[in-house]
Amino acid sequence: MKVQINTDKNIEGSARLESYFAAEVEKSLDRFQDKITRVEIHFGDENGEKFSLHDKKCVIEVRPVKLQPITVTDHADTLEKAFSGALAKAKKSLTTTFEKIKAH
Repeated sequence: MKVQINTDKNIEGSARLESYFAAEVEKSLDRFQDKITRVEIHFGDENGEKFSLHDKKCVIEVRPVKLQPITVTDHADTLEKAFSGALAKAKKSLTTTFEKIKAH
């Protein structure tokens, strides 16, 4: 499973940021390891330098093998909270998707 992290012009991407979020994705989605080809994470700050609540956005796109990509979005006050919310949604969506396939 390949993890790719993208940031918009308002978020400074660093190697530490990338390694932390990539490790969290791999740990959280470990049980789906053989069913996923790639995970793309997009971070954004919708208001730039202006302060606003819930202006940090995290979009996670998971690409399962032989299935359509699954995309989830979460907004929060910080990147970490937005990431955690989006990751929880992605994990739930993957669980539901693979349980439906197993049931058939």
